[in-house]
Amino acid sequence: MSGDVVQPRLGLVGWLRWAWRQLTSMRTALLLLLVLAVGAVPGSIFPQRSIDATRTAQWLTDHPTAGPILDRLGFFEVYASPWFAAIYLLLFTSLVGCVLPRTKQHLKALRARPPRAPKNPDRLGASLVETVDGTPDEVLTAWRKTLRAARFRVDSHDDNSLSAEKGYLKETGNLAFHLALIGIIVGVAIGHLWGFKGDVILPEGQTFANTLSRYDTFSPGPQVDAADLTPWTLTLARLDAVFEEDTTREGQLGMPRDFTAHVEFAPTAKAPVEDRTIKVNQPLETGNGTVFLLGNGYAPHITVRDAQGTVIYSDATPFLARDNNYKSVGAVKVPGATPKDLGFAGLFLPTGTITEHGPESMFPQPLDPYLALTVFEGELFPDGAPQSVYELDDSAMTQLRAEGSDQPLRLWIKAGQSIDLPGGRGSITFDGVERWAGLSVRTDPGKSLTLGAALLALAGLIAMLTVRRRRVFIRVSEAEPDAEGRQRTLVRVGALAKDDDEGMTDELAGLAERVKDHR
Repeated sequence: MSGDVVQPRLGLVGWLRWAWRQLTSMRTALLLLLVLAVGAVPGSIFPQRSIDATRTAQWLTDHPTAGPILDRLGFFEVYASPWFAAIYLLLFTSLVGCVLPRTKQHLKALRARPPRAPKNPDRLGASLVETVDGTPDEVLTAWRKTLRAARFRVDSHDDNSLSAEKGYLKETGNLAFHLALIGIIVGVAIGHLWGFKGDVILPEGQTFANTLSRYDTFSPGPQVDAADLTPWTLTLARLDAVFEEDTTREGQLGMPRDFTAHVEFAPTAKAPVEDRTIKVNQPLETGNGTVFLLGNGYAPHITVRDAQGTVIYSDATPFLARDNNYKSVGAVKVPGATPKDLGFAGLFLPTGTITEHGPESMFPQPLDPYLALTVFEGELFPDGAPQSVYELDDSAMTQLRAEGSDQPLRLWIKAGQSIDLPGGRGSITFDGVERWAGLSVRTDPGKSLTLGAALLALAGLIAMLTVRRRRVFIRVSEAEPDAEGRQRTLVRVGALAKDDDEGMTDELAGLAERVKDHR
């Protein structure tokens, strides 16, 4: 026979069918899951614009070559980038295409009868052969009762055999685990599309209204309309912070013990005010968002006056703690100063002192508060880029010098003290200290689905690891009567496990022992 072998052509439909089978294979689903995990790595390495726009802008400024390239690739907005969404959708499609056919097959298997017993079940890996008293029917009845008591599904294809099977929950757990992964993906997607996250720093005595303009940072989902936010309000009445004061406990002095925000909450504009508390692990449910207490610190109240004594700045200014004694950094920005903007940058010290290493705080409570500041004048916002409230951009500013000296002007101000600025620039007063709470408002409409799916995944994983898929086959035949003429039966039993199962032999021996109780 001669001639060339002609390979069949797949055609468009054939190639599409092949691509679909490749996409919906379990191997591809696992590979996409790995790729998704790798794709999320840049989100934890590089600053994300939706979380910290200031830090992202600074990173781009510090890396003028790599920054724009990475920005075009979406490395600063990983979870909203097209490539991450493509991996996400491919993984979802792969899991759906993989799980649904397997679910259909599993449901069919649940209704199917156990397979017919082989002619020689004693040739299987775990087996036993014995001759017992009784008729074949009596022996089969005893085995049937024993197997059913052991949660086997029992069937008979003829009068001389039994087939039993159990462990369907293992495959059920496998499918539940993969269905749960789909649920987690859907839940996260719902949270991303219809959820939002906003952060605000709220000093004591001030009120926060749930509107876009009151948030310090706000990250809405693509389907969120900020104009539709529920207008609830929250006033921080008092923030209690408890620190260890027992000097006899070595290494524990000043350690935080408890933080409690006492707030006045109004769920709607016309609703009565309710007294609530927020703790680190006890958030406040508003009905349209959960309010978490994520941070706290001090907000020294600072007043700046011009040369005529007119107040040009007066506010509680948040400072950010840098160590356990709440040595805090911050900045005071006074755009209304003349002839140039003024900026103050430095430290707030709850219990301040001067050491050989410079200004330090000796205890986190405000026992003897001080401000240690340097002064700049010039343009506060030279390029209009976003700035951190804790930092001063001095790129377009000049540091003031002490009168009659080339040394930078350094202010050491105690609570209640006022200091005149050189050159007729006015004065700065440290009026007192207030606390602030760092609140994070988050709405995630998919969290219930995600939690339920995670619990389902855990249950499925436990079932996969603990349940064994096992089959037992029994064949009986009449044996020679005993010396007294009583009928006897030859029993051949074989057991088979789907995977490596060292306990199959022990279970078969246990079943054989329990059969004696049913005869």
